[in-house]
Amino acid sequence: MISINNLAVRFGGFTLFDDVSVMISAQDKIGLVGRNGAGKSTLLKIIAKEEQPTEGEVVISSDWKVGYLPQTMKVSDGKTVLEEVRTAFSELRAIQSKIEKLNTELTERTDYESDSYLKLIHQVTELSDQLEMMGGNSVEGEMEQMLTGLGFSREDFNRKTSEFSGGWRMRIELVKILLRKPQVLLLDEPTNHLDIVSIQWLERFLVQYKGAIILISHDRRFLDAITKKTFEISVNKLTVYPAPYSQYLELKEERYTQQLAAYENQQKMIEDTEKFIERFRYKATKSVQVQSRIKQLEKIDRIEIEKQETGAFHIKFPPAPRSGTIVVKAEHVTKRYGEKLVLNDVDLLVERGQKIALVGKNGEGKSTFIKTILNEIDHEGTITLGHNVNVGYFAQNQDEILDENATVFETLDKIAVGEIRTKLRDILGAFFFSGEDVDKKVKVLSGGERNRLAMAKLMLQPYNLLILDEPTNHLDIQSKEVLKQALLKYDGTLILVSHDRDFLNGLTTNIYEVKRTHIKEVMGDLQVYLNQLNQEELAASKLVGGNEKKITASKIDFQQQKEKERESRKLQNQISKIEKQIQDLEEEVHQLNLKFIEDSANVVPDDYKHHAELQEQIDTLTLQWEELVEKLG
Repeated sequence: MISINNLAVRFGGFTLFDDVSVMISAQDKIGLVGRNGAGKSTLLKIIAKEEQPTEGEVVISSDWKVGYLPQTMKVSDGKTVLEEVRTAFSELRAIQSKIEKLNTELTERTDYESDSYLKLIHQVTELSDQLEMMGGNSVEGEMEQMLTGLGFSREDFNRKTSEFSGGWRMRIELVKILLRKPQVLLLDEPTNHLDIVSIQWLERFLVQYKGAIILISHDRRFLDAITKKTFEISVNKLTVYPAPYSQYLELKEERYTQQLAAYENQQKMIEDTEKFIERFRYKATKSVQVQSRIKQLEKIDRIEIEKQETGAFHIKFPPAPRSGTIVVKAEHVTKRYGEKLVLNDVDLLVERGQKIALVGKNGEGKSTFIKTILNEIDHEGTITLGHNVNVGYFAQNQDEILDENATVFETLDKIAVGEIRTKLRDILGAFFFSGEDVDKKVKVLSGGERNRLAMAKLMLQPYNLLILDEPTNHLDIQSKEVLKQALLKYDGTLILVSHDRDFLNGLTTNIYEVKRTHIKEVMGDLQVYLNQLNQEELAASKLVGGNEKKITASKIDFQQQKEKERESRKLQNQISKIEKQIQDLEEEVHQLNLKFIEDSANVVPDDYKHHAELQEQIDTLTLQWEELVEKLG
C-alpha cells in the first residue's frame, strides 16, 4: 500500500500542486493525467523517492518494491543485452545461493527430529516459496519472452547494449523492471519509443499484471485498456475518478459543468458582498454588518476551475493544389546500409487523395523508405514524384532542427509570405501558443511544444503531399486529436508513419506493413492489422516449460495439523465477512455510478466525495482480504 499524505511541491513563489492526499492499493491500475507541466512526472519521482516534496510524505509498505521507468534515464554500457537483463535478478540469485547452502547442510545432518533441523527445513520452504513467487525457475524463458515481445531478435541478445539507440536501451531497462515483478510499477510514457507490435505486447502484459500500476501516457487506447482509475492533476489539486480515461472525460465534463455553476454563483455572491462593503463602509449604522461581511469573505473557500481551451479545434491545413493522379511511384527500390539489407525490390504506387499509413516494427525501414521518396539517401531503383507534387515533410527529429535562438513567433515569421503573415498568431493559437508563449525562445520549449511548433510550420504553405514521420511523439492527447481532425479534413495526399493506434484509427485509407525488407498492403483496416498482430504474437508467446524442482518440508505431526485446520477455519470466516462488506460497498458505488450517468442533474459535490470514500474503504478491505487469502494459502 502507498499512502500519500498532504503532499505539496513549490518552486519559489510557484505552486505545482498542494495538499495532495490519496491511497494506492494492491492491484490498482491508475492513469495519471493532466496538462503538460501539471506535475505528473514530478509526482512519480516523489513516489519513487527520486525527489523530495516541499511538504507532506509518501509512505510505502515495507514489503512493497517499486519499479520506476522515467521518460529519460542513464543506461549502462559494456554488457550484452542478456548480461544486462540478468542484472535484474541479483536478489533472486542470492536466494538461490542461500537455498543451495541450506540444502547442503541438510544432507550432512542426521538429527532429523531436532528443533534446529526443522528450523532449517522451514527456512528452505520459505525461501523456495519466495523463489517460486519471483519466477526463479522460469526466468530465462521470461527474459526471452519479454525481449522478443519488446522487439528484440534472438540475434540481438548477444550484442553489446552500446550498439543500440537510446530508445532500444530504454526497452532493456523496461524489461529489467518488469522481470523484478515489483508490487507497484511507475511508468512515465513507456510507449514513447515503442512500435505498434511492442505496444500491443506491453499492453497485454500490463493488463494481466498482478501488482499496482501508475501510468502516464498520451496513448488513449493504451490508458483505456490498462487503467481502472484516473488521477487528474489540475489547478494544483489531485482528483480521483473511478474510471479509465475515456469514461473519465465524461465524468470530468459533468463535474466541470457543476463546478462552473458553483463558481459563477460564488463569484456573484462575492461581487454582491464587495458592493455592500464598498457602499456602507463609512456608515456608522452599518459598521457591524460591514465587518461581518468582510469576515465572511475572508472565510470563503474560493472555488478554482481550470480554463478549458476550445479554439484549437478549428485548425485546418491550407487547400491542396491539384496534383497529378499518380503522386508517388516507387519501382524496384532497394536500400542497404553496408551489408544490412533494409528494403528489397519495393514497388509502391500512391495516388492523389490517398491517406496511407506505414506500420511495422521499429528498424524495419519505414523512415528509410520515406527518405528515399524525399531523395535524402542513395538507393537502387527509382522513385518518381507526380506532376505538380509539392511535399511538406515532418521528420522524427523535426523538433531538433528548429532554430533554438528564435522565438516561437519568429520561427513562423521567417518563412511566411503573403496574406498568411496576418494569420500567424491565429495559427500559433490553434496549436496552444497564446499570449506570452509566442515570445518564448525555442530552446526553452518542451518536446511537445517543439513538435506543435514544427507542425504549425506546415500550415504556412499549400502542400499537396504531406509526409509525417511520427508526428505525435511528445504530443498530449488533446493536441493529437486536434491534429487528427485537421488531417481528416485535409484534401491532399498523406503518407504517415505512426505507432499511435487511436490516432491512426479512421484516419487512413490504406495501410502498408514494412516487414523483412518488403512493403505489403494490409487487406483491411487498422483493426484487421491489429488482429493479425495478436494472432502472430499469441503463436510466438508460448514459454518453453522446464522441469521445476520443488523442495518439500517434513511431515507435520497430528497436533500441528489440527492447529492449522483451526486457523484455516478462522481465516475463512474472516474472509467471508470481508467479502460481504465489499459486496455491500460495491453496490453503493454502482448506484452512484448510475446516478452520475443517468441522473447527472442531481449530482452534488458530496456525491463525488462519498464515491471516493467508498472506493477507499473497498481498497482497504480488498487489501485485508488479499492478506487473509495469502495466509490461508
